[in-house]
Amino acid sequence: MSPIDTDATAKDLLAYIDASPTPYHAVRETARRLSEQGYRALDEREPWTLQPGERVYVTRADTSIAAFHLGTAFVERAGFRLVGSHTDSPNLRLKPNAAVSKQGYHQLGVEIYGGVLLSTWLDRDLSLAGRLVVLGADGRPEGHLVDLRRPLLRVPNLAIHLNRTVNTDGLKLNAQDHMVPVLGLESAGPAELRSLLVRELAGAGVRAEAGDILGYDLCLYDTQPSTRSGANGEFLHAPRLDNLASCHSALSALLAMDKAREATCGVVLYDHEEVGSRSAQGAAGTFLRDCLERIVLGHADGRPDAFHRAIRHSYLVSADMAHAVHPNYAALHEPRHQPLMGGGPVIKSNVNQSYATDGETWAYFAALCREAGVTPQHFVTRTDLGCGSTIGPITAAQLGIRTVDVGSPMLSMHSIRELAAAADVAAMVSVLRRFFT
Repeated sequence: MSPIDTDATAKDLLAYIDASPTPYHAVRETARRLSEQGYRALDEREPWTLQPGERVYVTRADTSIAAFHLGTAFVERAGFRLVGSHTDSPNLRLKPNAAVSKQGYHQLGVEIYGGVLLSTWLDRDLSLAGRLVVLGADGRPEGHLVDLRRPLLRVPNLAIHLNRTVNTDGLKLNAQDHMVPVLGLESAGPAELRSLLVRELAGAGVRAEAGDILGYDLCLYDTQPSTRSGANGEFLHAPRLDNLASCHSALSALLAMDKAREATCGVVLYDHEEVGSRSAQGAAGTFLRDCLERIVLGHADGRPDAFHRAIRHSYLVSADMAHAVHPNYAALHEPRHQPLMGGGPVIKSNVNQSYATDGETWAYFAALCREAGVTPQHFVTRTDLGCGSTIGPITAAQLGIRTVDVGSPMLSMHSIRELAAAADVAAMVSVLRRFFT
């Protein structure tokens, strides 16, 4: 395999993140990159005709995507090599009846999506992006992606003069009362959300009236671009590193395949991991199983047990970002399992099955790291603390597939802007490329 350019890979990740303010945009950007490399779009509503060595992808609900480089051997003999990740990140999302007028301000009501570090969303230049569903010319609903791009909203902090103990007692935020962003001043004129959205559609060449908007899925996001930092440019400052960084690594490794292998290689990027994965397009849904079953139907020997045999030959790498040791809070980390940013991929373990790693899959990934010239790190949560989870245990339980949970180390997880190391991007890509060989 050709060596990986660390700086170019980190730069490409930041471009991928900035093109993906929402899961809808992440799937669109992923599909664009796949199409440019010769991947053919499949439609779940249509029959699939598949050929050995072919490259295909399929989306569900515009927020989850799976892509496969079909193997040269029948899948019940060679199995699948899969990397799973997720497109969603904690954020603020608009309520259906979002307009709020209070104390002379126009505001927009929001719900909290996932485990948001609320304080990090204060005093930021926020915009809106997502999907609009409008009445089409034929009288049927049609979806359009929008991104207002410009600073539009702000959740203002309370002045310290009115909260004198904030630095000693901590900031206490009520999600319903304190996280409502301001959109404008009533004295400056109307600030009607639907009118803003119609203007955005018009800029994209879509003619619609405010009344044509039938529904929406809109997310707030920070307009500040992703960037490099550190004395030697070693850090990445970006939103949604958890978990677009893992999506990017999986996609980059798949696109680096120069030819088909015996095994069918693929990635699945799910929505809704941050809220439990219980949806049609989440890991607890049928998306991946449906895709794999249809591949088996079109790429196996036709025996009724082909799917089950294929799964027994398969592996899944569940890629989700990992907790790096925090220099200011090192006591909150398990003493002998403290991953360092820039130290390479992290194998995540939890005996209570918050992670799907076991001794076999740990060894399997460690061997891949050795082949790639990378030394893996290990993460275990302190025994007296709870442990987060991933799509790994859910997918393993759904399919019965051997699974290892891994991730690149980071700080500021679930903040509006997160922190990772540039070197870890190329390291993870290199290991996943070995996985696909």
